[in-house]
Amino acid sequence: MDDQRLLELMQGMSRSLTPGDLDHTLSRITQAAVEVLPDVDYASITILHADGKLETVAPTDDLLWGVDAAQYELQEGPCYEAAADTVHVVSPDLANDQRFPRYAATAVSAGINAQAGLRLFDAPKSRGALNLYAHETGAFGDLGVLATLFRHQSAIAIDYAREIENLQEAVRTRGLIGQAVGIVMERYKLSDDRAFAFLTRLSQHGNQKLRAIAEQIVANSKQMTK
Repeated sequence: MDDQRLLELMQGMSRSLTPGDLDHTLSRITQAAVEVLPDVDYASITILHADGKLETVAPTDDLLWGVDAAQYELQEGPCYEAAADTVHVVSPDLANDQRFPRYAATAVSAGINAQAGLRLFDAPKSRGALNLYAHETGAFGDLGVLATLFRHQSAIAIDYAREIENLQEAVRTRGLIGQAVGIVMERYKLSDDRAFAFLTRLSQHGNQKLRAIAEQIVANSKQMTK
């Protein structure tokens, strides 16, 4: 690939991978993969959760629900390997790839002859991989620098989206606890500080998060006012 083409693709990535909320960001990553990366006909993201559950998100075509599910069930295939074990897995010719003999039959029957799995992120409670699919045999044989750049920009977008999501969750939690404090103040004629201390004790004694206690108090208050 010449320098000019690489530059054009990098610029395309920058335009496509605009950070937003997490769901939007993951969808933009798979859409951008189809729009920007050579030979990609379809894309999805596999998330491996802490409990071992594998989940497909943001597929660009409904075909991928079944294809990804087959990899999870068989514990075999590039997207399974990239999420569970190996950072970067490429299979330019699935029909003749001895690593995935059972999965290959499913993929080829669905019209997918080449596939790549790229690890996108490693988080404390989850791990994610980008799955690239192509009709053409021989695709993805030379992703090289382009794959690395795409992974890097995707990771930045995901990190930004997570920060925004965490901030939004913090604001929601703060508002919820504030509501609960107000309800306790009114109900028991307590000051702000004593009402908050009351919630904290409930949280400690019940071995529950403060947010959960606040949710219960707000929900109960709404039930009483109906």
